[in-house]
Amino acid sequence: MHDLTDEEQQLYDMVCEFADTVVAPQSYEADRTHTLSMDVVAQMGELGLFGLPFPEEVGGQGGDYMALCLAIEALARVDQSIAITLEAAVGLGAMPIYRHGTDEQKAEYLPDLVAGRALGGFGLTESEAGSDAGATRTTAVLDGDEWVINGSKQFITNSGTPITRFVTVTAVTGERTRPDGSTSKELSTIIVPNGTPGFTVAPGYDKSGWRASDTHPLSFDDVRVPAANLLGERGRGFANFLRTLDEGRIAIAALATGVAQGCLDEALSYAKTRNVFGVPIASHQYVAFTIAQMQARVYTARLAWRDAARRLDAGLPFKKEAAMAKLVSSDAAMLNSRDATQVFGGMGFMNESLVARHYRDSKILEIGEGTNEVQLMVIARELGIG
Repeated sequence: MHDLTDEEQQLYDMVCEFADTVVAPQSYEADRTHTLSMDVVAQMGELGLFGLPFPEEVGGQGGDYMALCLAIEALARVDQSIAITLEAAVGLGAMPIYRHGTDEQKAEYLPDLVAGRALGGFGLTESEAGSDAGATRTTAVLDGDEWVINGSKQFITNSGTPITRFVTVTAVTGERTRPDGSTSKELSTIIVPNGTPGFTVAPGYDKSGWRASDTHPLSFDDVRVPAANLLGERGRGFANFLRTLDEGRIAIAALATGVAQGCLDEALSYAKTRNVFGVPIASHQYVAFTIAQMQARVYTARLAWRDAARRLDAGLPFKKEAAMAKLVSSDAAMLNSRDATQVFGGMGFMNESLVARHYRDSKILEIGEGTNEVQLMVIARELGIG
């Protein structure tokens, strides 16, 4: 498979087998009941998936970002909710702690995060702030040795599970003066443990897709946490969040590629066995060409995200490549899920069908981690235009 090492191929095959035998059988019921299976999460922890990109000295598997993304792609073939649970747990929960946390913060949180015994969320999005993080309204005021936080967040993944330990919140902590004399908001990130007085995790959303993913709105009413809960340097929240988003786009691209592959697999299998007028529908040129186009999209998307991941792991610039990978792969997921549903006909409209769930789930891939319009903006800027 392209440029995978033997070890990487073994990892991908192992997670594919886990996805097919453990994740897939429970996916429809989890989607129907809007329930994240904590048993599946626990088994993912036992496999070491949550620790893939972290060094062994903090309890991780000693792998890299490529390893994490391979696992995400393998899971996404059969269940996007489970795949995004892993992506968010690592990229938004554990990675900011590992990258920006103090020794004390790492010691407190990382062992359970990398083992999958605990999850963390990342509270960025608000009603008027997402891609435009500068519009953040949540505030944190230093009062003695405590931060007092007020505001709200929305669409926060892994924020309300039974094993969620904390949410890292972006908040306005002051103002900064630019060289020209104008001012801008100072954004910082602060760890807010679940159960802190004034911190409310509202009931989960009734989503059209990713229905088994744990997603909640959050509110903060005079929430007090120790000043030591500041994650990273004060005022560096915006810069840290941009790095998090760039990395996350590669992971979402891997997830979307898995979706495109899963739709291809389902459509190909169905077209070979579904007979119309005495012959398999795969023998009809239009169906054959549709599936051929699906294969081409998978191939292109996979090359894009793996190139971006290799650049990240090698310490090379990857912002443009991450944006291109996210753009190409999310398009592939949407188009392949649509085409697979069409190949299935009426059966593709039933929620029991994997392609139906992929069709519903895939739209968010063009929105989350920066909309595809934002990806075009990033690519244009990296080209020196726009």
